[in-house]
Amino acid sequence: MGIRVVGVSVVWSGLGWRAYSPRSRLGLPDGRWPAAPRLLPFAPISKRRAPLFFLAGRCGCSRYVVGPRAEVTTHSLMPAPIHLPGPTATSVRTPDGRVLQVPAGWILLPPGDPGLTRRVKTAGDHWVVQEPRGRKMFSRGVWAPQATIDRIRTELAAERSTEQFAKRQASAVKWREKVQAEYVGDFHAAVKDYLRFHDRHTAFAEQLATAVTTHATPVGSGTVARTERIPIERRAEAAVIAWMRHQTTAYDSMKIARVKGKRREVRRMLARRSQELLHRYRVDEPVAVGCPLAGALVSGELAP
Repeated sequence: MGIRVVGVSVVWSGLGWRAYSPRSRLGLPDGRWPAAPRLLPFAPISKRRAPLFFLAGRCGCSRYVVGPRAEVTTHSLMPAPIHLPGPTATSVRTPDGRVLQVPAGWILLPPGDPGLTRRVKTAGDHWVVQEPRGRKMFSRGVWAPQATIDRIRTELAAERSTEQFAKRQASAVKWREKVQAEYVGDFHAAVKDYLRFHDRHTAFAEQLATAVTTHATPVGSGTVARTERIPIERRAEAAVIAWMRHQTTAYDSMKIARVKGKRREVRRMLARRSQELLHRYRVDEPVAVGCPLAGALVSGELAP
């Protein structure tokens, strides 16, 4: 037995299997109906009023059909493409290089309010604008109808003025602080595990781990410690090497040629030097006079 659904959800309503789309209020952008239906496998369940979800893709249909063989459409509402800033304040550049003028009645919602931005994106048509800077992409806002932005901003302001919202925010702050404190502790331990200093340098290892953790773990710092793309052990290693590159070498004042790959080559060379310096503390040897690592830890604000 198979069922063809007009969305991604099917529920038993007492009258039969009813298929509907969670995006039924939006419909297709151009008003057309997609033409390629697909038969989905169906696993019978008890006739209770419980939703049975079919992962048939995000369908933009705005109707449903009652019955055991309702139509399934495979039209997919793809995520809005990322546009680049255009040559003028009211234009954008598409990924293929075309310049588009912003539709009449649209305004640019600047970044800075994630809750508002998310709701505007899910409300209907919009253009996301991002600008590459180096290897990173920076948001420049979202173009959307002014009526939509004003309506959602008013609704969100009313919601945020309630006591219930204030309680949720306070609870969320406590939860984030707890998660951050746990991560700081885990990262500090990972840094110490990476250092593996000899027993005679235990106190020094604690100082270095504290200095690196304090610098690398704050939320929004943009350091390698905040990424989730690599395991925490590799984050700890990269954070130590980065901290030493800035504190124990002349990297910040170096004149590096603007040649592709040259800066990376310099960083690799300095990383090897930092590894050699760390090795001296992993063996039973006294701290050398004038050691740049010891000097960095006891100087100025870096002293733990």
